[in-house]
Formats: sequence, C-alpha cells, structure tokens
Amino acid sequence: MTEIATHPRIKLSKLRDIGWSLWNPIGLLDPESRPGRWDDEANLSFADEYDSYLVAAASQLRRGTSPDEVVAFLVEIETQHMGMGDNQSARSRAEAVVDATLADETIWTWPDAQGRFRV
Repeated sequence: MTEIATHPRIKLSKLRDIGWSLWNPIGLLDPESRPGRWDDEANLSFADEYDSYLVAAASQLRRGTSPDEVVAFLVEIETQHMGMGDNQSARSRAEAVVDATLADETIWTWPDAQGRFRV
C-alpha cells in the first residue's frame, strides 16, 4: 500500500495577522481612516484582500525558496501587480513579513494520525 504524503495547512488567521500588521501595501487598515484589525467586524469585507499573495509567499518559504526570493516576490506584487509603484518601504515591509513567517513555528498545522487537522 502506498502512503500518501501529507501536507500542512496554513493557519490563515496567523498569516493575516502578519500581513495586515507588517505589510498592508494598499493601506486598507489606516490608523486614522480605518483603525482596528483585519478581523474587526467593520473590516471583514476586505479581510481576504492579501490572502493569495501571503499564502503564496508562505508556501514558497515552506518549500525552501530563499527568503530573498520571497521578499522580491512580495515587492513585485506590491509595486508591479498592485500598481503601487516604487515605494521606499516596500522592501523592508516584505522582509518583515518573511522574517515573521519564518519565525512563527505555529503558522503551519499538520494532520494527526487519523488525518485530521486541529484548529
């Protein structure tokens, strides 16, 4: 019998905490105009705005892509794909996201022996 390789799942809430507090390239959460956290009820309509980029970055890191390459990916997403143009803080914010993602040992969850994931 062939054993199926198990893959971890990302804890999206942890990734959002990182992305919204350290990256937030289009400034949707602005302390003056829209204070709070991504999970505040008033902000839930756009809470998933950065998910695909952050999940892609975290997945690249998990697969062994170099942190510098992932930083470059996030900078390109912000400056080119989102059309935000060159921004002095783009690289430092992307570096902060990569560092925080790598440092969080609880961001990935693995299935137990029965294949169930814990929340």
